[in-house]
Amino acid sequence: MTKKPLPPIPPGEILLEEYMKPNGISQNRLARDIDLGPARVNDIVHGRSAITAPIALRLAKYFGTTPELWMNLQAGYELRRARAEGWPKIERRVRVLAAE
Repeated sequence: MTKKPLPPIPPGEILLEEYMKPNGISQNRLARDIDLGPARVNDIVHGRSAITAPIALRLAKYFGTTPELWMNLQAGYELRRARAEGWPKIERRVRVLAAE
């Protein structure tokens, strides 16, 4: 039996489950504390918006992490999504560079 791979986890879900909930931080509080709009925080938490470099800097300062952590979570998520959604088409259409 072949197992279907798990869907990629958005970095906002990791933000919520690993950082906000354990520390009792609401979306509104996070938005206020990192000087970001509440709608943007909500979009990040629900996977509708990406963690950009400026947001990664804010999250890193706030949670005592590194901006690279947040950027790597975002990049990894985007790459896993691209592989899951677009790889078959890419594999068919893109040629390999031939050595001359």
